[in-house]
Amino acid sequence: MEWPSPVPASADDDTGTTWLIQRAWPDKTPGEFVLEVLTPGRPGVRGAHLRHGQFELVPLDDPGLPALRREAQQGELISYWPHHQAVVRAEGRYIKIFEPGGAVVPAERCAQIDVLLDNGNFTTPRILRQSSQEDVIVFSAIAGRTLNELGREDAAVGDEAFARAWEKWSHAWVAELNGSYGPAAQSVLDSLPLRSPEWEATKMCRRVDDWLRHNENVPELSSQRDALRAAAEHVAMNLLRTAPDPLVWTHGDLYDKQIIVPDGDIPPGLLDFDSTARHEAARDLAGLDVRLELHLRHNSMTPARYLTAHTQVLAAAEELHVSPGRFDAYSDAVWLRLALSPLPGRFSLALAVLAERAEKELRQ
Repeated sequence: MEWPSPVPASADDDTGTTWLIQRAWPDKTPGEFVLEVLTPGRPGVRGAHLRHGQFELVPLDDPGLPALRREAQQGELISYWPHHQAVVRAEGRYIKIFEPGGAVVPAERCAQIDVLLDNGNFTTPRILRQSSQEDVIVFSAIAGRTLNELGREDAAVGDEAFARAWEKWSHAWVAELNGSYGPAAQSVLDSLPLRSPEWEATKMCRRVDDWLRHNENVPELSSQRDALRAAAEHVAMNLLRTAPDPLVWTHGDLYDKQIIVPDGDIPPGLLDFDSTARHEAARDLAGLDVRLELHLRHNSMTPARYLTAHTQVLAAAEELHVSPGRFDAYSDAVWLRLALSPLPGRFSLALAVLAERAEKELRQ
């Protein structure tokens, strides 16, 4: 089902420079979006607005991120959600910049993770500098390459090394979630936010409602809106119709760019714990698996390497006794979230995948 996305693949600024659009988020007003963009030949990313087709770069004096201009001078801006959050890569460290008041909870999560992941299964960044007044947290870098980097078609790594990297992550993940916690770690786990299937379904439906409001004045989207509503009802039903698996520690935003695999016997690294919570193990594993399939469908990963990584995700799910029905339910939920992206092609691809999955479910 095709949807003519209002966000193009690229746009030109007022100097004629072409910017490739990497990420996009709906703004508060229908027809307006905030973007992360880059242009070949220039390091780092920038932010931009797209207002009813008009493209404009966001200055580094972002009023939503008062510390951005100062911290961006320390290195290269590698991630930028305008007015909300940014990451600067500097020598030996990463600088995360938040909107006013936004650094408090992430700093608390990092302190909790130091206690919770104390079994040595993973390496996590150290906090080098923290300022709630400036809304900045500076993390140490972790040596190694991400699983995303290792999986790219142009990555100079052999298939065996790629397979070992994924196996290393899988073993560490199973060991972490199957491990026992001491009193301090258990106390931290009990204090994390609880993310039930009802919470997941409610959040998903709220996002769908936001998408529908954002696109309510586009007459040619009537059939897409109907398809999206039907998909949302199906996904919510699958999340709620079977009993959930036990709650465990979850990363909350696990994908292959968040996992670093160093050489040798050093444990794999994990990044970004802002969304960590108590959830079903299926949530993290399904999210990771869907990202892998997205790489495959976008031809950024070979079928052989996709199968290698996908097999390790399923192996971890089996060892953690993840119910297949719960894995599938959360996979559907991730695909539905991808359908809500304003990036070109995401809506049609995600709804087509959900239709394929629903048809397969009927045949079983």
